[in-house]
Amino acid sequence: METSIRRQLAEKVDIQQLKHVEQLAVFSAPDRVPGPRVVATAFLGLVPSDVDPEVPEDTEWHDVQDLPRTAFDHRAIILRARDRLRSKLCYTNLGFALAPAEFTISALRELYSAALGYRVSATNLQRVLSRRGLLSPTGDTAPPGRSGGRPAALFSFTGEGMQVTDPFAVFRPPAGKS
Repeated sequence: METSIRRQLAEKVDIQQLKHVEQLAVFSAPDRVPGPRVVATAFLGLVPSDVDPEVPEDTEWHDVQDLPRTAFDHRAIILRARDRLRSKLCYTNLGFALAPAEFTISALRELYSAALGYRVSATNLQRVLSRRGLLSPTGDTAPPGRSGGRPAALFSFTGEGMQVTDPFAVFRPPAGKS
């Protein structure tokens, strides 16, 4: 199944660098679509943030917080995928599938913040992921930004392939952001 998904995404939307794919759920409610019963299996697939695939003219990227009208139960499927990603970012090393090969902690924080739906502390994120043995400094630095200053250190994830790193972990949103 995974081979088929990877082939379809490569052919249809030019996604060649799918870093993670997993079955999300089977949707089988009798009334999920009009007409005869249709059973659908949804998958969650993740690509690194620095990948910008060419998409067909009839395809667009949308912010999950601002989805357009969708067919049938597709909105519920998308939101289920978002919730799965949020959960797995807390107790696994799944950030490797979203991050480019090398990144600054600030850039990684932005990825986690976007996925989780609230601002994550860069210091806490680095501390938690380092304590779990998931981050490795590359020894290189990013070019300084427009305002100058000390160049930020570059990191990489220590491995690929999803692993449970702390089965009881939860990144908690700031007070009032749940």
